[in-house]
Amino acid sequence: MKISYDKETDSLYIRLIEGRHECRTVRLNDEIALNIGKGETLVGIEILDAKEVVGSGKLPALVVENLPFTSEEPAALVVREKPPRKYGS
Repeated sequence: MKISYDKETDSLYIRLIEGRHECRTVRLNDEIALNIGKGETLVGIEILDAKEVVGSGKLPALVVENLPFTSEEPAALVVREKPPRKYGS
């Protein structure tokens, strides 16, 4: 999974499945669209006006809970900016 934010367009894209996919777009409202691929698989989620929709002017920190890691399948975590405060505080 990859989450990308474009500050020029204030849009957020959550890519759930990597690679190229032919998708149809299902709009939930003016700001949120789902990209549905083959076999009705959810490929990605697009959020327009992301600062307003997701975080009232601030994008929230991402917290992943209960994700098992093994030495055979190491997890990749890339942090671009330090969150302004700790989660839950």
